[in-house]
Amino acid sequence: MAKLSSHHLTLLALALFFRSSLAHSSNGMDSSMDGPMSLAQGNMLPYLHFTPGDTLWFQGWVPASGGAMFGTCIALVFLAVVERWLAGVRRCVEVGWRLRAKRALEAKVGLPTKSGSRSPSSVDEKAVDEQDSSTSPSPSSPSLPSLRNRYRVSFSPRTIPPFIPSVDISRGVLQAVQSVFGYLFMLAVMTFQVGFILSIVVGLGIGECLFGRWGVGL
Repeated sequence: MAKLSSHHLTLLALALFFRSSLAHSSNGMDSSMDGPMSLAQGNMLPYLHFTPGDTLWFQGWVPASGGAMFGTCIALVFLAVVERWLAGVRRCVEVGWRLRAKRALEAKVGLPTKSGSRSPSSVDEKAVDEQDSSTSPSPSSPSLPSLRNRYRVSFSPRTIPPFIPSVDISRGVLQAVQSVFGYLFMLAVMTFQVGFILSIVVGLGIGECLFGRWGVGL
């Protein structure tokens, strides 16, 4: 969660920096540029404002009335909630992806087992099932924690998992979609329209309340 918040703060800082640089570069070139600059049908004000008429993403999307601004703000809130939902979904699928990568790495390393014919994961599952089904284990039988510890495979944090196309391509697609959302929000912030900025912030907060717990574990 902290990482995602830092990502959004970075995008906001970049948006404000480039937006201010654009406004300053226009000073002194023409006296008519000191006021609001007309871009297509919208206006570009180099400061925080509530005045409608800013172009949002497309030339035809210029909410100039109160109703249009309200609808645009609702759309931004919805998109921000969707972005947080997408982040929650990614955290959930990452759990399964890490498990698949670990199993693939175990198979690649080929760790030996007691029987020599089954993988550590299969031996672990069978031993755990047998222990769970036994209501009164004999004193000579190993306990459940000892079985899990015996067949638990741990790798160094520096270990690089193998490339799994179905996993890594999906991860790349999710990252690309999240990047699209991030840059769209950055462009909206660059308008300096307070209504747009507040809508994005509120939407991200609502989305985090709804989906922030997904995939975090207990």
